[in-house]
Amino acid sequence: QVQLVESGGGLVQPGGSLRLSCVASERTGTMVWFRQAPGKEREFVAGITMADANTLYAESVKGRVSISRDNAKNTVYLQMSSLKPEDTAVYYCGARPRRLVQYQIPYSRWYDYWGQGTQGTVSS
Repeated sequence: QVQLVESGGGLVQPGGSLRLSCVASERTGTMVWFRQAPGKEREFVAGITMADANTLYAESVKGRVSISRDNAKNTVYLQMSSLKPEDTAVYYCGARPRRLVQYQIPYSRWYDYWGQGTQGTVSS
């Protein structure tokens, strides 16, 4: 059972930045960030394969978000900049023990483990 712990959420003004972290209790193959805004479905944000750092981003965040990993720490990061109020959501980290191919990365059904989420709020 892989445990995931997210951190780094908070309140920022529009145009600001947030850096989220997700620590896994053991090595994983693929890690991902999803988010869920009030009244909306959970949506894919970004994903990364841990061995070779293959990355994928949602169109809505491309150019404003960067996902990276530190294999020594079993940690994935989500650096978000130029934040907008519509980025307000609970951000969830997911993990799959094995490496996914790129077409699988954006779909939540492929992930076996999820964190509790961290709130990110963009507001003036």
